[in-house]
Amino acid sequence: ISGYSLVVQARDSGTPPLSSSVTVNVDISDVNDNSPVFTPANYTAVIQENKPVGTSILQLVVTDKDSFHNGPPFTFTILTGNEEEEFTLDPHGVLRSAVIFKHMVSTEYVLCVQAKDSGKPQQVSHTYIQVRVIEESIHKPTAIPLEIFIVTMEDDFPGGVIGKIHATDQDVYDVLTYTLKSEQKSLFKVNSHDGKIIALGGLDNGKYVLNVSVSDGRFQVPIDVVVHVEQLLQEMLQNTVTIRFENVSPEDFVGLHMHGFRRTLRNVVLSQKQDSLHIISIQPVAGSNQLDMLFAVQMHSGGFYKPAYLIQKLSNARRHLENVIRISAILEKNCSGLDCQEQHCEQSLSIDSHSLMTYSTARISFVCPRFYRNVRCMC
Repeated sequence: ISGYSLVVQARDSGTPPLSSSVTVNVDISDVNDNSPVFTPANYTAVIQENKPVGTSILQLVVTDKDSFHNGPPFTFTILTGNEEEEFTLDPHGVLRSAVIFKHMVSTEYVLCVQAKDSGKPQQVSHTYIQVRVIEESIHKPTAIPLEIFIVTMEDDFPGGVIGKIHATDQDVYDVLTYTLKSEQKSLFKVNSHDGKIIALGGLDNGKYVLNVSVSDGRFQVPIDVVVHVEQLLQEMLQNTVTIRFENVSPEDFVGLHMHGFRRTLRNVVLSQKQDSLHIISIQPVAGSNQLDMLFAVQMHSGGFYKPAYLIQKLSNARRHLENVIRISAILEKNCSGLDCQEQHCEQSLSIDSHSLMTYSTARISFVCPRFYRNVRCMC
């Protein structure tokens, strides 16, 4: 307890008795009676041979239960194990290499490190650090090419995470880092630690080829990342058809079925090769294991096929489509729950272009806006 606040009253013996009160604050001064604590109590670290001088090996973590003036900053000292001065320890507790290590010279070092707090008198504690020297990387990283599809409303892309690069390395202790060519950083960013790709706002329609690489510190490997951006037209929303799939997650659809189903769907609904199939959005159906896919078909002349025409084509080819994935329903309108006939049901579709859904797999990522249906009975 760092302090007490007491209210003291004095009362006399007169008639009537009179009294007065005063507040007394008692502060408890901290005595430096706690030693610094290492977490964990002892450390194990590795460093690959041939790493440059100054390579970070380990970050020490130290806490102190005393008040701030009796705790940090801590003073770190290597007491034993560093007679040849192979290591340095900076004031922040970062252990670094002071030489270029060779696995053939020595495979292991044991250091005894002391931490001293800032109190008076100072308290100290010790930890042991086992540092293993391992052979340098012999395997190059491997990465899977990534294709990203982004669907957004006209000139209204808010930006965000659009996918993740999946890379591995057979060298157990390798730490992978990701980089993007500097001239592309005005539109995209790549998280250097986990490979997440971030698109900045305002992407234009078109195709972008990103120059991304992954490095293990010795080998650097390029990764093919292609980003397709498609901007929706308002007219598309008035001519959409929904295909509802059964028992499939968005990620499984994107990773396993989307390419095959898109190709089959084009063969079914396109009257001419010059027509364009636009997948507008995919979205799970709330409270179920179903998935809705919205699409529209644009004619070569520029207009859009009417939903009734597309539904007729889909219905005739449903068995062929289900060779790829199981279909639950083909909908122009989703008026379930309304007590009215189809011809009296009116549906409006709205897109929230600032609420993006990213379905990312190792090879394909699909980014699309959230959509909402509003239905009412006109009878």
